[in-house]
Amino acid sequence: MKAAVIGLGVEGKKAVNSLLMHGWEVYATDLNINVDLSGLDLPRLSMNMIDEKQTVSIVGENITVDLGFTNPYAIEQCDAIAISPSMYGGAFATRLLEDGELLSDVVSKHKDIFTIGITGTNGKTTTVHMIKEILENAGKKVLVGGNGGGGFSGYYDLILEANEDDYDILLVEVCDMTLDFCRYCFDFDMIGLTNIGNDHMDVHKTIANYKDSLVRFFADKTIFTAFNQDFNADFKESAAKTIPYFEYQDELKLFGKFNLLNAGLAMAITRELKVPKDVIRSTLAEFNAVQGRLDVYRINDALVYVGKTDNSDALASILAEKDFYAIFLGTPRHNEIHRLDILDVAVKYNPEVIVLFPGLDDTLDIAIYRLNSLGYMGNIITVNTLDQIIELVAEYSHEEAILIGGNGQDVIIDIQERIKLISENL
Repeated sequence: MKAAVIGLGVEGKKAVNSLLMHGWEVYATDLNINVDLSGLDLPRLSMNMIDEKQTVSIVGENITVDLGFTNPYAIEQCDAIAISPSMYGGAFATRLLEDGELLSDVVSKHKDIFTIGITGTNGKTTTVHMIKEILENAGKKVLVGGNGGGGFSGYYDLILEANEDDYDILLVEVCDMTLDFCRYCFDFDMIGLTNIGNDHMDVHKTIANYKDSLVRFFADKTIFTAFNQDFNADFKESAAKTIPYFEYQDELKLFGKFNLLNAGLAMAITRELKVPKDVIRSTLAEFNAVQGRLDVYRINDALVYVGKTDNSDALASILAEKDFYAIFLGTPRHNEIHRLDILDVAVKYNPEVIVLFPGLDDTLDIAIYRLNSLGYMGNIITVNTLDQIIELVAEYSHEEAILIGGNGQDVIIDIQERIKLISENL
């Protein structure tokens, strides 16, 4: 079988890797000749660059990659096509839908499995893993995946994996930027909404637009929303059935009221699936933070909170519950300057120190300018390496609490692993 992958962003690269792993031949293309190919498995490569056309062809075992142009003939030879979710709704994707060429139509076993989607601005990954552990402890065979940005292997990997084995339940983390795409690719039986927050406004433009996307996504589905969620009346009109959820009432190992809501959503969904309460409670009582999500470690006298907090609402929910002497924040990509509003939130809570480090990109200068324009009077420090971060954590380890968050999931995970190792050896 041969597949074409159109667009080599996060989901495109994950699609290529998954297709190769599942034994497919791949033709991949991106019109951006300078697209970042890191993380792409390209074995036995040879490269042919045609300067006058500003194009690149890369050939490897079972894969051809064209940058700067697309070969229509190569696409025609493919059995299926994987498009970037951002292309969904455009003319090219519409033609593929008419021809039934999308990978989710050609490989369609996943649509026969009972499917749960979890979407929202924050808390998706934690909630997905809570539900997974509960269902597995109840004896269900669960396939989990989805949103490449959430640390999974991408939507197409989930589709391909579902075709390989028999599963009781498919559990999908759905990024808020891919709602329409995922509604087409998956046949959701239940959908849980964690929250609606201020993120990806470069795509949504307004919260109202985001709400409208959710209304379409929820149409004729059974949905779970927080009892006090904005727009619940709109969602009720769209959905076939709405079920409210509340903060979890029993103890968790995790910090934060936001995690009580995540657990409340996990409990509501699994109770609807008739999982016994004792299985739910015993599972959640032992649930540990997902890698990269907020966890707490002790270093000398300080509690060090480490986890991805890449939007203003995520950071505000933590700072509302705890005072921090120092806040370390990873900076966003150059094209995601809207995410610098996490600095606005940090300044509002007035820590003694704000430490900036490159999270997704080195946008330290822009972040410093933002802090100065906000009138922050504390100490601003910039660092570039993990060792420098650890040195500062050691320096501040006799204060009460330190927070390390912001953008850059991979960087945050590296920091988290180092902090955990130090904590366990003290």
